[in-house]
Amino acid sequence: MSITDFLTDLLNPDLAFLPKALAIAVMSSIVCGVVGCYVVLRGMAFIGDAVAHAVFPGLAIAFVLQGSLVLGGAVAGIATALLIAIFSQNRRVKEDSLIGVFLVATFALGIVIISQAPGYSGSLQQFLFGSITGIPDRDLYLVGITGLVILGLVLALHKEFVAVCLDREMARSMGLPVFWLDIVLYILVTLAVVISLQTIGNILVLALLITPAAAARLLTDRLGVMMLLAPVLGGTSALVGLYLSWSYDTPVGGTIVLVATAVFLAAWLLAPRHGLLAKHWRRTGIQRPSGEAEPATGRAAATGHISPMR
Repeated sequence: MSITDFLTDLLNPDLAFLPKALAIAVMSSIVCGVVGCYVVLRGMAFIGDAVAHAVFPGLAIAFVLQGSLVLGGAVAGIATALLIAIFSQNRRVKEDSLIGVFLVATFALGIVIISQAPGYSGSLQQFLFGSITGIPDRDLYLVGITGLVILGLVLALHKEFVAVCLDREMARSMGLPVFWLDIVLYILVTLAVVISLQTIGNILVLALLITPAAAARLLTDRLGVMMLLAPVLGGTSALVGLYLSWSYDTPVGGTIVLVATAVFLAAWLLAPRHGLLAKHWRRTGIQRPSGEAEPATGRAAATGHISPMR
């Protein structure tokens, strides 16, 4: 299918679900790209995975009650995020262990709940792998409003999030409320995951959160640039993925993830400073282009630079 044909289908009133799917896919990819930068910097991908599973009981309850999947997932995810944040204050059990406990428990609870609903098998597949055909208008508006709220909180608390992600002990010594910042960040991760579920599904949603941010991490040492690149890469992956899915009749979520993964692999190979080829050239003695500065490390990270990847 040519791009012109794809644009024609987007404007076709008989295919009204297609522009809605594109809007949700791009919006959720942009939000996940921004929030994912903190997830990648802090090394908390496991938390994103736990939240993706934690929303499942809320989705199941919303389905049984015929309510909004977005609201149901958000309530369940936020409740689990709060439990993880509270329980992790007891350093006797490490955070990753607690996440594992709640990850399995919440997902199991969701399976038990949805198994009580008639015809749950098809709905379970929709939850796990996403669907572009049944997105109601109210969810489109809800995703847009939620995305704006997330981006607003990120803008307001950006410096505090960076301090906590780079050095928690230093953040405590500066008088920052680390516990409450953890809770807010967990909630933002939860909301970013929830608004992505209907397009990409529960199983694959972690890719939107991690993959574009990881690709951006390879392409720049500046946090500000990384937080601009990640949503651009994520949104572009969603657009290209939906186009390819519609053209070749492949699952939307899987296609978007594969496109995002291809972008990451390209960055891993071709990134000008941290890519595989660049490292090979440096090892073989090829000089750095004139005027190209060394990556900032140490204290410079707190002022907008992040440590280079090794």
